[in-house]
Amino acid sequence: MGKKLFIGGISYSSSDDALRNAFAQCGTVESATIIMDRATGRSKGFGFVEMSTDAEAAAAIEMWNGKDLDGRKIIVNEARPQAPREGGFNRGGGGGRF
Repeated sequence: MGKKLFIGGISYSSSDDALRNAFAQCGTVESATIIMDRATGRSKGFGFVEMSTDAEAAAAIEMWNGKDLDGRKIIVNEARPQAPREGGFNRGGGGGRF
């Protein structure tokens, strides 16, 4: 199974295809996605790339971390699992009358 990489500092003008093509230099890219803001449709400046093997992921980190992509210096490291969210609205029942 492949390894997912976090890519930070992505240029707002970059595309998923540009990200895929850049990381394909290091091996097989399973997926490449730039995260978009739902409200504005604009890039949030970060994304994820999944490489097909751990060795390819390590090569991608070595090759791209701190390097320039589309005019911006990007940060590349192993993605961490998403932490559970806390707080927010309690949408439970209630509000009944006595």
